[in-house]
Amino acid sequence: MNNDDLAPGIAPGRVLFVGAGPGDPNLLTLAALGALEEAGAVLVDSDELRRLLDHHQVTVDPEATIASFASTEQAPEAPLEARVRAIRTAAASGAHVVRLVAGDPFLDGRVSREASACVQAGLDIEIVPGISAMTAIPEYAGVALDRGGVHLINVVPSTGDASELGSAHLWANHGTLVVHATAAQLVDVHQHAVASGRANDEPVLLTFSGGSTQQNSRQAKLGDLPRVARTLDPEAGIHVMIGTAVEDSPRDELDWFESKPLFGWRVLVPRTKDQAGEMVARLEMYGAHADEVPTISVEPPRTPQQMDKAVRGLVEGSYEWVAFTSVNAVKAVCERLEEYGLDARAFSGLRIAAVGNATAKALRAWGIVPDLVPVHEHSAAGLAAEFPAYDEVLDPINRVFLPRADIATEVLVAGLVELGWEVDDVTAYRTVRAAPPPAETREAIKTGKFDAAVFTSSSTVRNLVGIAGKPHSHTVIAAIGPQTSTACTEHGLRVDVVAPQPGALELVDALAAFAVERRAELLAEGRPVTKPSETRRRRKVVTA
Repeated sequence: MNNDDLAPGIAPGRVLFVGAGPGDPNLLTLAALGALEEAGAVLVDSDELRRLLDHHQVTVDPEATIASFASTEQAPEAPLEARVRAIRTAAASGAHVVRLVAGDPFLDGRVSREASACVQAGLDIEIVPGISAMTAIPEYAGVALDRGGVHLINVVPSTGDASELGSAHLWANHGTLVVHATAAQLVDVHQHAVASGRANDEPVLLTFSGGSTQQNSRQAKLGDLPRVARTLDPEAGIHVMIGTAVEDSPRDELDWFESKPLFGWRVLVPRTKDQAGEMVARLEMYGAHADEVPTISVEPPRTPQQMDKAVRGLVEGSYEWVAFTSVNAVKAVCERLEEYGLDARAFSGLRIAAVGNATAKALRAWGIVPDLVPVHEHSAAGLAAEFPAYDEVLDPINRVFLPRADIATEVLVAGLVELGWEVDDVTAYRTVRAAPPPAETREAIKTGKFDAAVFTSSSTVRNLVGIAGKPHSHTVIAAIGPQTSTACTEHGLRVDVVAPQPGALELVDALAAFAVERRAELLAEGRPVTKPSETRRRRKVVTA
């Protein structure tokens, strides 16, 4: 790197070539997550890879520069010179640059020449290995690669020229071949495999969108590849498995990924990303793809004086307890303390209550460990039921600070007063209806493109219908409890699932149980197992 590229006194930043794994964001390594958190710039090959950065467990500095290398149908891979130039430009500010590549950098990403060019330009590099798609995708498809020898051939990205399909010695006539190619290259894959001595009747497994909730596997024979190629998008990426492991693997037993209860389901989650983290993770565990659609927007109270007075009382020791009933309440109080230049030490000597696990997690992220989290029911009523009564001997102060939303119920206040406490019931934030989602999302909601919708409160039902319209009758409706179920019914929605306990994770578990029962019913009737968005049928309510 030319020193003229740098600002005075600034050394070029390090360049980390980070493997992103096969596509499932849950397979990002701890090293990859740490590199992304520290990055000042992130450079990716495609918008599809860029979407990994939106995952709830991935943290990227809001000030970091994020860019995708441009690609066209004629040039699916940006030229080496352009990629290195972009990296040098990003590193010139002294920022750590993450070059995020699919799979493993030196196997799937094929960026060794790019890394060498960076070193030649005077940049320090680091390689963060990732899980290779070449080995992970067969496992996601239920193919055991420990059955005979394995030969890996990666021909993507490529121009489609048969000469780029690798040296002849790679195309062994025994064991298992794993080939990453595009549909346009399947004819050449067939020719090379046959030329190496493989028979046209050798079993083949084609896996599309491997490692994602859109994964789809198709069995065929080697001789079928030219015909199959004509039915596909030429640019579609495919992992082709040929030979021993495909023939010997008991896929009816090992096909664990595509047989998940909610595999491929598109689930509508009417919550913001920061509120829906646990729920989204649970849905993904069951194989679903979650679309978060915020239905409320959080704003400061119209008159902040009451909140300011309460925060001063908190600092001055006017309270014995602070009871948090939502993540937003934690955020509102902590942000107000920060405005005063205070941190978690302001809660020293106070006892802290959290209504549930999500609220407790938000407190811990701020360095506060709650003293009370309800064991049986994560709700205002559940917190009131387990809150200790005021004891004039043991409790030096009889006041509780209760920061809440402007539309919160009075259940907790009444319960605390009954226990002998004086409650400062303070509006910490207002909830207003969010802006409508994009037209594409609204159309998907109304036309049944979503397989399920999960509602966690009555307000999410009202607000979603208000900003986006009523979900289609084919969409499975899941409600967190009886009140939310009643709100769904009032808005003309047929409720299919009610969580046995009021909790986000319990709601997702109940939806998965519904899907298992639904699958069993379809199989018993001799019908194909389709997603709700693909079929019409009458449904019954289940509670577990």
